[in-house]
Amino acid sequence: MRQFLVGLREWKAMRSICRNLSNPILLNAVKAFSPLKLRLGGSLQDKIIYGTGDPKPQCTPFIKSTSEMFGFTQGCLPMSRWDELNEFFQKAGAVIIFGLNALNGRVTLSDGSLGGPWNYSNAAALIRYTVNKGYAIHGWELGNELSGSGVGARIGADQYAADVINLRSIINEIYQGLPDKPLVLAPGGFLDTNWFTEIISRTKPNSLDVITHHIYNLGPGVDQHLTEKILDPSYLDGEAGTFRDLQRILSSAGTSTIAWVGEAGGAYNSGHHLVTDSFVFSFWYLDQLGMASTYDTKTYCRQSFIGGNYGLLNTTTFRPNPDYYRPASHPTSFCCGFTANSIVY
Repeated sequence: MRQFLVGLREWKAMRSICRNLSNPILLNAVKAFSPLKLRLGGSLQDKIIYGTGDPKPQCTPFIKSTSEMFGFTQGCLPMSRWDELNEFFQKAGAVIIFGLNALNGRVTLSDGSLGGPWNYSNAAALIRYTVNKGYAIHGWELGNELSGSGVGARIGADQYAADVINLRSIINEIYQGLPDKPLVLAPGGFLDTNWFTEIISRTKPNSLDVITHHIYNLGPGVDQHLTEKILDPSYLDGEAGTFRDLQRILSSAGTSTIAWVGEAGGAYNSGHHLVTDSFVFSFWYLDQLGMASTYDTKTYCRQSFIGGNYGLLNTTTFRPNPDYYRPASHPTSFCCGFTANSIVY
C-alpha cells in the first residue's frame, strides 16, 4: 500500500536501478513517454534529511530497524545523488514531482497523532539548492499518507493546512522573479472526506494547486482472488465513490485546486506475481484510467514505474511489462512513482 512497503521487497532491485541510471533500457523507457511525470516519494520520504549543508546533517542511508516508524531509521539524500538524478531526468525529458519530508520536527500528541508545525528549514534548503542548480521541478508534494487516520502516522487537517501554506510561502520566496513556479501538492493520502474538506477550505484561495489521493482498491497482493476482482466490472465500479466524493468536495468548495491520483498500484504490498505484472492487470488499469477521467482527475500516477510486482518495468531486466503499453493513448495525464528509498542510493 505504501511505497516504503514496496521498498522492503524491492530493496536490492532499487539499489541496482540507482547505481545504473545510465542503463539505456531504463533511460529509453522513460524517454518513450516524454514528458512523463515521475513522482519520487513514499512513506520513507517523510524520514529523509537532505544533505544540503544548510544546516549540515549527518548524511547516512536508511537502515532497516523494526523499532523505528515505518521499519527504517532516518536516511539522508546526498546532493551528489540529487545531482545524478536530475541529470538523468533531464536526459529522459521527465517531469518531476518530489515528495518532501512532512514529519520533520513533529512531536507525538496524546491522541497518537503528530503535532507541532513542520520544520521546513531543511526542505527549504533543498528547494533553494535545486533552484540555484537550475533543476526543473514540476511540483513539490508535502507528505505521504498522513491524512485522516493515516498509515503509520497522521497529522490533523488544521496543522497540515498551515504547513501547506508555509510551503507555498517558501516556494513564492525562493522562486521569486522566475517565470515558472512549481505546483504545491498534498497530502498524498487516502481519501477521508472530512479531513480533505477541511484542508481544501483552509488552503483557499491559492495555497494548494493539487490535492492528491491514493488508491489500492484490490486489497492485499497476497489475495488469491485478485484475477476474479480484476475481471468483475461490478467490483471495479465500487471505487467510483472515491472519485465522486472528491469531485463533490472540490466543486462545493469553489476552489481552483485540482485532483490527481497521486499513487495507485491496484493491490498493495507490491502486488502479486503473474497477476499484477501480467496482461490481465490491464483490465484494472484501463478501468481506473477511464474512471479517473470521468470524474475530472487531471493526472493518474501509477505505482510504480519499476519495482514490485505492479511496476511497468521488470525489476531485473528493466524490460516493459504488459501495462507499460497501455497509457500512451489515454487522455488522462500519465504519471509513475519511484520509491523514496531508491533516491538515496
